Amino acid sequence: MGKVRIVDVAREAGVSLGTVSNALNHPEKVRPETRKLIDEAIQRLGYLPNQSARLLAGGRTNTIGLVLPGLTSGCSLQIANGARNEAMRHGYDLLVMSSDGDSALEDRYLNFFVGIQVAGILVQPAPSMKQRAAAELPVPTVYLDVPWVSDRVASVGAHYRAQGRLIAEHVLARGAERVAVVGRAENAQLAERLEGIRDMFPGYGDVSLEIYNEGATSGSGDGARLGAMLASRNERVRPDAIIGLTDAIAMGALAGVMAAGCSVPHDIMVAGCDGNPLAWGGPLPLTTCSPAGYELGRKGAQLIIERVMWDEEHAREAKRAVLRGFGGIAQEGPPVAHETVRPFLLERASTARGILEPLDVSGASAGVPATDVAAGIPEYDAGAYL
Repeated sequence: MGKVRIVDVAREAGVSLGTVSNALNHPEKVRPETRKLIDEAIQRLGYLPNQSARLLAGGRTNTIGLVLPGLTSGCSLQIANGARNEAMRHGYDLLVMSSDGDSALEDRYLNFFVGIQVAGILVQPAPSMKQRAAAELPVPTVYLDVPWVSDRVASVGAHYRAQGRLIAEHVLARGAERVAVVGRAENAQLAERLEGIRDMFPGYGDVSLEIYNEGATSGSGDGARLGAMLASRNERVRPDAIIGLTDAIAMGALAGVMAAGCSVPHDIMVAGCDGNPLAWGGPLPLTTCSPAGYELGRKGAQLIIERVMWDEEHAREAKRAVLRGFGGIAQEGPPVAHETVRPFLLERASTARGILEPLDVSGASAGVPATDVAAGIPEYDAGAYL
């Protein structure tokens, strides 16, 4: 078979040449059922679009670039899924890069995406990285999961303080009187989550709050130690609810409580805050907040596509103005969008006091010696589930 041309695709799909061109270059302009016909024709014929020719002609790819700080975080993986699904719904592809928390590598990938002329760029920067000015990037750019907002940079963020409030309100409504928070507030997101937890206690009278600002929040080893320590206290002074600043440390605390011989949730309720599915492989389903990552990615891709459509429409208007003899009219850009994803509660067995029958999840019944907590508790590190 000779080289397949775009005209062959049009003939095979039973559509015009212009419709195939739009499907390849401006998929948002073509109805989904027509795009499906064209995609099927492309697959049957083995047509390969000439991306180089498109770029040389000053076009862009139908690709959205996504830079993540790593691929061991449940939130980052959810962001990728949400962005991919939204992109595909509009006929775009998603290209994902991981910076491994390296600011130089993040800049390199941003420049790479600009170089291959992607339609837009999504960035989830590591908490320690500074936000790069969007004005430096000549393509639509949206920052994801950022606790700060710049008037120059479009962003989609999660409401971290609301996450803390939601979880604290939940355990208090379930009758908690002594609450302990575990996990080191090592970045702005976790600090906001902790402040949200604090917000709920002034209105609850004699309810006590202890904060253990220690323990790595990316794994469960420290959570297991802290959970076992708290559960080993005298019944009159031990907490009846433990909140982990992340799900990973909360799952560790849950296992530590069980290994110390206490029942969850009958003796001690345990809850996480960040909706991380990678940390849900423990012995009991964990109460947490909504997994916001999917919505962060979805909304981010949606903002990119809306901006691309806006740019194309105003480019057409400018061209029409030139043809009518009104050239040189400056077009203001669209307002910079800032959106916030609000959390919702995912209540599970770890806090279902008074709703479910108490489970026999003591250390002895689980086969974990109460005297050897560290040796008997599995490590629920998020990276181990990839």
